[in-house]
Amino acid sequence: MSKPLIRIEGISKQFTGRDGAVTTVFEDLHFSVNPGEFVCLIGHSGCGKTTILNVLSGLDQTSSGYVFVGDREVNGPSLDRAVIFQSHALMPWLTVMGNIAFAVSSRWPEWNKEKIRAHCQQYIDLVNLTGSEKKRPSELSGGMKQRVGIARALSIQPKMLLMDEPFSALDALTRGVLQEEVLRICAETRQTVFMITHDVDEAILLADKIVLMTNGPHAKIAEIVVNTMPRSRTRHDLHKHPHYYRIRNHLIDFLVDRSKAFASDSPDYDPRHPPLVTPGLDPGEVVAAETPKPPPGKPLVAVVK
Repeated sequence: MSKPLIRIEGISKQFTGRDGAVTTVFEDLHFSVNPGEFVCLIGHSGCGKTTILNVLSGLDQTSSGYVFVGDREVNGPSLDRAVIFQSHALMPWLTVMGNIAFAVSSRWPEWNKEKIRAHCQQYIDLVNLTGSEKKRPSELSGGMKQRVGIARALSIQPKMLLMDEPFSALDALTRGVLQEEVLRICAETRQTVFMITHDVDEAILLADKIVLMTNGPHAKIAEIVVNTMPRSRTRHDLHKHPHYYRIRNHLIDFLVDRSKAFASDSPDYDPRHPPLVTPGLDPGEVVAAETPKPPPGKPLVAVVK
């Protein structure tokens, strides 16, 4: 067992309104992300999902609690954590190559132009944009722009990839294609990912674990759902797996009903150890969860105990 890459310990966030009233968006959150894991966060609007992602990226601060990446506390942005926003956030005056090269040269300022270009080309090829290196964002489709954003984020070789509903503005067909591209890329790079989504099926397809947030204000982590489906899943065969509808129905039931009526004062609820649930399994059934294969010389990361 390796140490978690991300540790969130008791964080909360309060905002003070113009009338001086203090609103607690979320409070006493505890969870961790292991190296190589893909974790999705789901909850209704207003529970603080984007704020949590901004805290992880170092773009925002908590009102209390701590966030650690490795053994270091997060106190600002870092090139160890790359963010993919809902919009592509590309610089319109730069080409595909130029947008990615800007990030790479920031990460490795000592590299010469040839080395930067060769490194960028690897990630342009990785997201299947070969041949579009000289195009500017205005010449790209929405899906292609997001591919550039993904390539730019991965090109700096971050420890953690943070994604804030990156496919929400795309049409269904393009979104599906990019979801499978992300699955492929994460399998090839063994990238650790934390992603916000409102799409239940997207979470089931991509995530190893799904963190469920109660409604805000005073939102909490109700539970963490372990995806017991094999990692080799695809959009085309997802619904054929016997665990699929059990997991999906569990998530839908939470979002429709249980997120509103969640009793955080229950004697069985401990915010420091949110329950791990496996809705795909029958009572008493034990399945060895698949784990991402680590780089040579590094130990495996267990998803489920």
